Amino acid sequence: MEKLKIGDRLQIQCYKHNGKAHRQWDEAVVLDVKKDYIVFGNEKTLVTEAQGNTWRTKEPAVMYFFKDKWYNIIVQLKKEGVTYYCNIATPFIIEEGTIKYIDYDLDLRIFPNGSFKILDKQEYKYHKKKMNYSKDLDTVINSSLSELITNYQNHIPMFDNELNLQYGEMYQELKENK
Repeated sequence: MEKLKIGDRLQIQCYKHNGKAHRQWDEAVVLDVKKDYIVFGNEKTLVTEAQGNTWRTKEPAVMYFFKDKWYNIIVQLKKEGVTYYCNIATPFIIEEGTIKYIDYDLDLRIFPNGSFKILDKQEYKYHKKKMNYSKDLDTVINSSLSELITNYQNHIPMFDNELNLQYGEMYQELKENK
């Protein structure tokens, strides 16, 4: 893996199981490098969909990408409160300045009031059949979703609003000093 340092800027590329590009973000700034994961930040980042349409993210975000977990966590620092959007996805790799992973449809959305919802179950069912996910893959995906919910309920650091607000401030400082 490339040696990353705080302030480095990368892109993010998300793929589907069949290898097709799904979505790309034009910037992720390194905020912290841990043994098991890397923390990134961005705001108003250009996102390009597979079909070519583009949009920009609305609020500052803190992102956790894990070396050996089948999910990533996007912390959206919204005016109405901290929201978590968690993707079930392969552990990331970094190639040529780009974070890459495969997205497996299921998402966990955690709202500022603490409630949560599993999203895209139908999309997962459809892709599971269409792309012929193996039984082992299905097991990993579903156990990762359960692990994510347990981690949230156990308040692991990635779900600590204060910590994430600090990362958000750190991102703003790095942005101002670039």
